[in-house]
Amino acid sequence: MKRILLLNLLVVMGIFSCQKHSNSSVVQSKKKPNIVYILTDQWRASATAYGGNTTVKTPTLDQLAKKSINFSNAVSVTPVCTPHRAALFTGRYPTTTGMVVNDVYLPEEELCMAEIFKSEGYSTAYYGKWHLDGHGRLNNVAPERRQGFDYWKGLECSHNYNKMPYYENDDPEIKYWPKYSPFAITEDANKYLAAHANDDRPFLLVLSIATPHYPHGSAPKRFMDMYPQDSLELPKNVYPQWEKRARKEMQGYYAHISATDEAIGNVLKQLENLGLEENTIVVFSSDHGEMLGAHGVKPFVKQLPWDESVRVPFLIKYPSIGDHAGSVIKAPINTPDILPSLLGLSDISIPETIEGEDLSNLMKSPDPNYDRAALVMNACPFGSNHKDEEYRGILTKQYTYVKTLQGPSQLFDNVSDPLQLNNLIDQKATAQVQERLEGLLQKEMSRIGDEFKPREYYLEKYNYKLDPRKHAINWWDFSKGRGVIQGPRIM
Repeated sequence: MKRILLLNLLVVMGIFSCQKHSNSSVVQSKKKPNIVYILTDQWRASATAYGGNTTVKTPTLDQLAKKSINFSNAVSVTPVCTPHRAALFTGRYPTTTGMVVNDVYLPEEELCMAEIFKSEGYSTAYYGKWHLDGHGRLNNVAPERRQGFDYWKGLECSHNYNKMPYYENDDPEIKYWPKYSPFAITEDANKYLAAHANDDRPFLLVLSIATPHYPHGSAPKRFMDMYPQDSLELPKNVYPQWEKRARKEMQGYYAHISATDEAIGNVLKQLENLGLEENTIVVFSSDHGEMLGAHGVKPFVKQLPWDESVRVPFLIKYPSIGDHAGSVIKAPINTPDILPSLLGLSDISIPETIEGEDLSNLMKSPDPNYDRAALVMNACPFGSNHKDEEYRGILTKQYTYVKTLQGPSQLFDNVSDPLQLNNLIDQKATAQVQERLEGLLQKEMSRIGDEFKPREYYLEKYNYKLDPRKHAINWWDFSKGRGVIQGPRIM
C-alpha cells in the first residue's frame, strides 16, 4: 500500500524526472514496447562465444548480439544474487536499500520495476528464481510480496534443475517443472507470449533462469558431451592446484550455458513467430559471475571484485535499433542503471528514488569512446566469503580500482591485462591513474551517501544476524518450521 501511495503521489506532484530521455523515439500515441528480460544466474561475461570465448558454444546469443547493443563491460553492483536482484528491480544501491546479503526481504516500501510499469498500463509476469522474499527458499512468495508482478510461476530459490519447484499465481501448493527447468520455463513462457500477442496492453516479462549456477553436474548429458574435460582450455589465471577441479566444473558450467542458450532461442523464435519482435525490448544478462579457480580462488566463490565475479554479459535489443545493431559499448553499465534505462527506452518518467543513470540515449546513439565510472561494492561479505574484506571499487572501460577498509588494494589495466595478472596498485607509473580513480570512487560513494563502514555497521543498521553455522542469513531452518524473517529496517 505504501508503494502504491508513493507512486501515485509522485505522479500527481510531477516529481518524476524525464529530462534524461526527452528525445525518446517512442511517442505516447503508440503502444509502448513490450519487455522480455532474461536474467540468468552466475553467468560470467567471459563465457560467451560472441564475447571471444572460443570454447563455449552460444549460437543463439551470438545471433542476438548481432541484433543488439553489447555492453562489454557490464558489472554486477554486488556480485551475488539478492543484492543484484534488489538493485535491478529498484534501481538503487545495496547500501541504500539494505539488501547487502542473500536471503533477506526486499521491503514493501521500495518502489520496484513491475509497479512502475504497471502504473503505465503494462501487464507484468515473472518466471523462475526470485530470491528477494527472505523467509526460506522453498516457501511460497505470497502474491502481495511479489513487488508488482501479477502473473507468477516462480519460487524464492532452488537450483534443482531437473526437479525445479515453483508456485503458480494464487495456488499455495508447490508444483514442479516436468523437465530440465530452462526448457520447461521457456516453453511455458511461450504460452504466455501467445496469450498476450494481441493485447492492447504491453507486457513486462521477466524470465529468471537459474542456470548456469552450480550444481554443474546436473546439466543434460547431450550438452555435457559437447565439452570433454581434456579439451577445455583454462585461462592462465587459474592456479595449478585448481586445474583438475576447474575443468570438471567448467564442463558442467559450459553445458548449462549451451543448454540455456538453446532455451533462450525458443523464446526469441516465439517473439518472431508472433510478430512481437519489432516492438519488444529484449535484455539478456546475469546477476553475477563465477570464479572457477581464477586467481587461486576456489570454484563457486562470488562476491569478489575480480572480473570473473563482477563482470556479466549484457545485451539489449530495442525497437528501431536500425544501424546500431551489433554495436559494442565499452563504457560500463551497472545494475542500478538498468531500470532507469528501460524506463527511458519506454518513454516512462523516472522516479526520483532511483539512483542509477538512464543510459537509454547512449543505447540509441552508441559511442565506443564514451566512458563512465561504475561503483561496485561488497558491504557485508558472508557465507563462503565471510573471511574476505569489505570493498568498494570503480570500473571504467579500461580500469578496475578497488579499495578495502585497509586502503587501496587493486588496480588493473583491463585492456592490456585482461586476465588481471599485474596489480598496479601504488606504483609510481600509475600514480595519476590511481589518484583519478580514487576521486571517481569518492564521488560515486558521496552521490549515494555511502560511508564505507565495516560489515558490523550494516548488520546492526539493517537488523541482520548471520548464523554462525554458515555465516549467512538462516534460510535453511524455515523448512523445519523455524526461522525469523529478516529484512532491512526502513530508516
